[in-house]
Amino acid sequence: MSTPQDDSKKKRKSAFSRRGFLQGLGAGTGVLSTGILVEEEAQASPATPVSGPGAVAITLDINGKRYKATVEPRTTLLDTLRNQLDLTGAKRVCDRGACGSCTVLMDDKPVYACSILAIDAQNCKIMTIEGIYPAETLDTLQHAFVENDAQQCGFCTPGFIVAAKSYLDHHPQASAEDFKHGLSGNLCRCGTYMGVRQAVLEAAKNMKGAKNG
Repeated sequence: MSTPQDDSKKKRKSAFSRRGFLQGLGAGTGVLSTGILVEEEAQASPATPVSGPGAVAITLDINGKRYKATVEPRTTLLDTLRNQLDLTGAKRVCDRGACGSCTVLMDDKPVYACSILAIDAQNCKIMTIEGIYPAETLDTLQHAFVENDAQQCGFCTPGFIVAAKSYLDHHPQASAEDFKHGLSGNLCRCGTYMGVRQAVLEAAKNMKGAKNG
């Protein structure tokens, strides 16, 4: 004769076994369907050429010139610029895409060179601060940085100037608040933000006056 306690145990065992069966069936079906999809996608897509793991030859379009380099696929654009091509204007500070000291222009857009693989930059037009300001004399923006004490240690200055010039070129009528937002991707460890903003505003005003004159 079974007791209420025995009946309860049987129910728990029965429920557990049904649940386990359903879970196992679902997992098995998922694995099977996933495997089929992966195989079908592999057959449908063409083979992608693989570079590496050793060093490979690349060609970069930098400041209007063609540069050849041999790099490992993991090498960043920043390391290639500084270590192989002797273009040291872009600075290594955080090396994790957070400070903007390595800012360069890629296809006319500011990017962090430490976050771009050199091998992926081959079909782009890259402009560094050396290409933007090749002359020895200061232009309006650079002069404004000096006059407004917008640099101290100087590590962030090239990145700020590249980003500021790009923003000025695309937003010549920008306000102080616009510049604050537009340059928010660049950090200054010395805290010269007020000087930077004043410099960019002054440069914008002088550029506008030169055009009108």
